[in-house]
Amino acid sequence: MKLIKLAFPCVIALSAACTPRPDSIAPVPMTGAFSSMGCSQAAATLATERQTLAALEADQNRAATADAVGVFFVLVPVSKLTGGDKAGEVGTSKGKVLALEDRLGACG
Repeated sequence: MKLIKLAFPCVIALSAACTPRPDSIAPVPMTGAFSSMGCSQAAATLATERQTLAALEADQNRAATADAVGVFFVLVPVSKLTGGDKAGEVGTSKGKVLALEDRLGACG
């Protein structure tokens, strides 16, 4: 019973160290970052950024899955050690997409 009491907090701590899923990553605020950009350029940039975000989210999902498997088998969040965590890049890309969408909304 003591082993279970000791193991549970360790498992919780290791799980918290895992790479987060893309849907739990908040966008980086970029209000007005693209306000001087022309409408057609904003539309093109938005299309490119959406593709970038999709690729980053796929990478982040793979990293989160690898961490879950790593923690389950060897108690180590693998992606945190190998640099597979793209949380910062996902948040930045989400912020760009939102700012570009706001810019296009102002275009009419």
